Amino acid sequence: MYDGVKKIEIPQWIEKSSSFIFGGIGGVISTCVIQPIDMIKVRLQLRASCGYKSSFYNICRCIMENDGIKGFYRGLDAAVSRQLVYTTTRLGIFRLSSDAFCEKLDVNILPFSYKVIIGLYSGAIGAFIGNPADLSLIRLQSDAALPPNQRKNYSGIFNTIFRIVKEEGIFALYKGSTPTIIRAMALNAGMLSTFDHSKEIIARYTDNKTLNSCLSSCIGGFFAVTCSLPFDYIKTCLQKGKSQKFIALDDSYSGFMDCVVKNYKEGGIRRFYASYGTYYIRVAPHAMLTLLLVDLFQSLAKKYTTVRDKSKL
Repeated sequence: MYDGVKKIEIPQWIEKSSSFIFGGIGGVISTCVIQPIDMIKVRLQLRASCGYKSSFYNICRCIMENDGIKGFYRGLDAAVSRQLVYTTTRLGIFRLSSDAFCEKLDVNILPFSYKVIIGLYSGAIGAFIGNPADLSLIRLQSDAALPPNQRKNYSGIFNTIFRIVKEEGIFALYKGSTPTIIRAMALNAGMLSTFDHSKEIIARYTDNKTLNSCLSSCIGGFFAVTCSLPFDYIKTCLQKGKSQKFIALDDSYSGFMDCVVKNYKEGGIRRFYASYGTYYIRVAPHAMLTLLLVDLFQSLAKKYTTVRDKSKL
């Protein structure tokens, strides 16, 4: 069908970096779609952190009454900035590393253990680089839950970062980075390794690539959610800010383990899985849409582009 289409020649470095570019674009589009659910998820976690029970419906009604539709998109600029850094890095490194190991081992299908290891370190690198934007997103989302007289009224990601540095110091940008990095490692390893592995298995039974991608991403989303939610909860507790004691059991966490112990004593293991349903609804579709978009972009790139022959340079 596309045989008659003249392909565009691109440099090899662009072809090599395509996984980074496509990953970032896919992550941004998915985030714009899922942002309202992410806002509700954060609110549910913040309520759970002080022992209060709430529902998806009640949180939605509260946001609508106080801020209207725009309230669901509070912090979108920070979320997009995070995706441009975090998702671009983790998906790019994962795919580049996977291809490199396949070439080194001289195999077409990479062993599952390699996929897990690659997922772990690519997630860690992406999370470390993207932590300032992630912290800004949490602050923007949780600030709206404060009473009007206690809000810091952040105006956007750059205002949030500037004020955090000014009021708390530059190292505060990495407050809660430990659970953020661990969460990213768990999510990335769970999502990408099982997605790739499931895709290879499902391909044995169907040639429908779209169906394969959808089913595989759902499987990856389940493992991503189950493995990462406890760390996502801890991350939210540590990053929400010093002035928000009314929504916390104890805002004097000294670190990662202190946060784990105090929350476990108060609510047991169930505390760490607060808002599981909402988190699943947020993460699974985001993962599915991102991976489907990346597959689509890669397919279009193969059809319409070709790597420039070095001999012509």
